[in-house]
Amino acid sequence: MTESGGAAAPIPPQTQEWPGTTAELDPTPDHGESSWRGRERLVGRRVLVTGGDSGIGRAVAVTFAKEGARVLLTHLPEEADDARATVEAVERHGGEALAVAADLRTAEAVDTVAARVRDELGGLDVLVANAAYQMTHDAIEDFPPEQLERTFATNVFSTFLLVRAFARDLERSGGNVVVTTSVQAYQPSDHLLDYAASKAALTNLVVNLAQELGPRGVRVNAVAPGPIWTPLIPATMAADTVEGFGSTTPLGRVGQPVEVAAAFVFLASDEASYVSGTVLGVTGGKPVF
Repeated sequence: MTESGGAAAPIPPQTQEWPGTTAELDPTPDHGESSWRGRERLVGRRVLVTGGDSGIGRAVAVTFAKEGARVLLTHLPEEADDARATVEAVERHGGEALAVAADLRTAEAVDTVAARVRDELGGLDVLVANAAYQMTHDAIEDFPPEQLERTFATNVFSTFLLVRAFARDLERSGGNVVVTTSVQAYQPSDHLLDYAASKAALTNLVVNLAQELGPRGVRVNAVAPGPIWTPLIPATMAADTVEGFGSTTPLGRVGQPVEVAAAFVFLASDEASYVSGTVLGVTGGKPVF
């Protein structure tokens, strides 16, 4: 699958302007472009990946396409360059992907994307709710109220609205939902107060949605990443925090986006046909309970 395991060089200190870009990351992350070997586990599946321009979203788009899926990914307008790079990475390996600029914090934006998915893909088999926002601060007094609103709107409200918009599509296709939560839901960092709380809310939402949609034949699961090397890290954290990122995990290193994507592939595939309402941790050994 991937050669990302084992020892890895420590992450050097670095910063980027938000929202960050893959091209400036040192070292370059592994999204599975060369390391992933597809086994036709998602042939013909129609997939929406939110936040698919970089990081975990890019790795999900690449690996799903290598497994035979058709992918529509969303990104913020300012992430257009990374989104094009994701589409190019998919197409280089014979896959099919389409990038759509969208800020999914409102029901209107979600409904617009839903219409685009139906026009372009003819329906939906897998919804990957991955788009997220975070920004770190040292003390609670430093968190602007508008950031709290943006974090929950991006991370939680958009996920709820996406599932609401696609519930009937997924029921018709016998599809499933995979949500990106975080180890922060279980081991919150004080400088990520709002982000950690939003991920805890998502964990609860996933369990509830599995109960709600299970009788309709729709599975709902989540993946909880630990420290993963993506543009979000240097774009939202101080350089001294970024230095050595991931080294405190039991495995002693940062995770690669493709290592998280492997969990998404499993949960979206028929191999997980009796798995619903669960959170699969990809954390380098940090507990998710």
